[in-house]
Amino acid sequence: MAKTLELEFGTEFGKTARLSVENPKEPVDEEVVKLSMTQIIASDVFVSASGKLVAAKGARVIDRNVVEYELA
Repeated sequence: MAKTLELEFGTEFGKTARLSVENPKEPVDEEVVKLSMTQIIASDVFVSASGKLVAAKGARVIDRNVVEYELA
């Protein structure tokens, strides 16, 4: 089971950009996520193809299960 925290940002050109964090610490604290996203925007370190990150739009945890089958 693999979990990913996906952070969704609005960009300066009205598009959406996403950053993913593998294996987030659980339980995810919404206030810490909001604060972290605000700090990411303020740091101006990340630039997407759609421009600078300007707003925190949302966050979600994606839980993925993979089942492998041996066919040989």
